[in-house]
Amino acid sequence: MRKSLLTISLIAFAVAGTSACATKGYVKNQVGQVSNKVDTLSTALEETQERTRRNEGRITEVDQKVGVVQTAASTAQQTATTADGKAVAAGETARMAADTAKMVGEKTEALDKASKRIVFEVVLSEDSGNFKFNTTALPDEAKAKIDELVAKLKADPKGAYFEIEGHTDNVGDKTVNEKIGLLRAEVVKRYLYEQHQIPLHRVSIISYGEEKPMAPNTSREGRAQNRRVVLRILA
Repeated sequence: MRKSLLTISLIAFAVAGTSACATKGYVKNQVGQVSNKVDTLSTALEETQERTRRNEGRITEVDQKVGVVQTAASTAQQTATTADGKAVAAGETARMAADTAKMVGEKTEALDKASKRIVFEVVLSEDSGNFKFNTTALPDEAKAKIDELVAKLKADPKGAYFEIEGHTDNVGDKTVNEKIGLLRAEVVKRYLYEQHQIPLHRVSIISYGEEKPMAPNTSREGRAQNRRVVLRILA
């Protein structure tokens, strides 16, 4: 009986020993696999960290370049704004200078004109064979009188001033008469420029229409006298 129990105990011990050896081997194998995985993950983590560092460096470099570009763009915009402001200021200065020059020229011409006196005067009216009723064309008789008047100037006619008044009778609408008077004066001005090269800035015209009759409008003869152009030369 004792011998049987001893045999069973030995067998159980042997089996237990064999199981223990098998368990240690398995654990060691598993630990080895885990260690390999840990090493692999560590390597991958280090590579990822290295790539991250490189990317961060590139991002920093790009940010710096972007900053440089933004600074350059801001500087360019400020320069353009300054240039625009200077251009506007220059344009305004030029405009003011032009206005001043024009004003001085007008004042000088006005003073010069004011110092002149009438040296010749001619009246171009229908009663002397000139402007007909409701017409603005310059007749040959009127042209001849203008030529004669200009020829009387002893000095160069370009140095004189010419005043031209347009007049009508009182027949018809007042506004229409003012227009006809202006057109008659304009015809004489054009003739002076085209035929005698009188500078246009030395010729002034005005229409009085029916406002300043030189004879009563109650007769045919009086109305004929009122349809006229008065040309004066100041020197």
